[in-house]
Amino acid sequence: MFGTKDHLRAEGGHLTIDGVDVVDLAEVFGTPLYVTSERRLRENARAYREAFAEADVYFAVKANGNLAILRILAEEGLGADVFSAGELSLVRMAGIPGEKILFNGNSKRTEELEMAVEAKVRVSADSLDEVSALSEVASEMGEVAEVAFRVNPDVSAKTHPKIATGLKTSKFGIPWQEIVEVYRIAMGLEGVKPVGLHCHIGSQILDVSPFVDAAAKMMDLAAQIVEAGGEIEMMDFGGGLGIAYTPDTLAPTPSELAAGITPIFQEGCRRLGISPRMILEPGRSIVADSTLLVTSVNVVKRAHVNFVGVDAGFNLLARPMLYDAYHHAVVANKMDREDEEKYTVVGPICESGDVLARDRDLPKVERGDVVAILDAGAYGFSMASVYNGQPRCPEVLVSGGGAELIRRGEDESALLAGQVVPARLLR
Repeated sequence: MFGTKDHLRAEGGHLTIDGVDVVDLAEVFGTPLYVTSERRLRENARAYREAFAEADVYFAVKANGNLAILRILAEEGLGADVFSAGELSLVRMAGIPGEKILFNGNSKRTEELEMAVEAKVRVSADSLDEVSALSEVASEMGEVAEVAFRVNPDVSAKTHPKIATGLKTSKFGIPWQEIVEVYRIAMGLEGVKPVGLHCHIGSQILDVSPFVDAAAKMMDLAAQIVEAGGEIEMMDFGGGLGIAYTPDTLAPTPSELAAGITPIFQEGCRRLGISPRMILEPGRSIVADSTLLVTSVNVVKRAHVNFVGVDAGFNLLARPMLYDAYHHAVVANKMDREDEEKYTVVGPICESGDVLARDRDLPKVERGDVVAILDAGAYGFSMASVYNGQPRCPEVLVSGGGAELIRRGEDESALLAGQVVPARLLR
């Protein structure tokens, strides 16, 4: 049932995560609830470190910004790919050093560029306009900022259109045909030091070949930059490796990805006589399968389909609504029961798109049952909102046979955060 997810088991009729009963967790912490296996998280990080032993692995913080999780990944030696001032603040608090942070993003505010320069982190420039702005900011601060250039390689990632970021129609990156000229211009600007190239072609990619195509194009561009007199100190090949959300999906491993792109990188470097640092920036494939979203059944309703209404909706897990994404669902307190009927699991949000799992064969579902949504660690809580006045849920970390709270659940006060009512409306 769980494939390679050996941290999940059915024991005594209940779902367990690293030996801890999920139903017990629901009773102790309440639902909805995110539950993360520390062991699985560390195993996933180590799989990348072993596959890319000569490279730096940066975690894509957009996938999951929980501080405890970031601290674990820092302990495992990972750097960070950040997309905002907030994410930069988080990874610095987690103990990730500035030299292992890349500030990514296609539309950075001046204050964010200033923060990046102050923190001495490398910036991935998404346009010539941004390079010019960074030059001005760094010069005014009396600093020199290291800058990489995000390439739009026009490579199809064979994934959902909304998470394909390497096509020529994408908002991300500088068109590959313009990179060499932009690099040349930047070499003449004050306050910036061009140090390399960066690309990221998309997310949830289940085929290594697009990564191979992108790596080959990146090394060709590196050759042109070296010929033009530029220096290449780093080459960031991005992330995007997919996972097996469905029980029958075959997903590439970090080792298979390494086997595809490392020879291209090494041969290109040998041919050019350069020795840049190779960087990878996985997110989903490190954290997704480490985590469950645990939710309780409020109501079972027989209509044109059998609806199971639970207490978590797309306010906590937006992927099914945004991308029609599949997440496997199980009834955590009935793991020893046979499937009886098809059910559609829906949340409490006032939107018809609030569907977490559609047409699933499950044991007989009843009010009070506990449903676990698998593979919820990436783009789960990080995309969560308080839409419909639903406060966000707690998160717990399972380790050594116990569970620790790593985020408190919100109450209604979260709905008032930052709000100010003018005095004239209080009369």
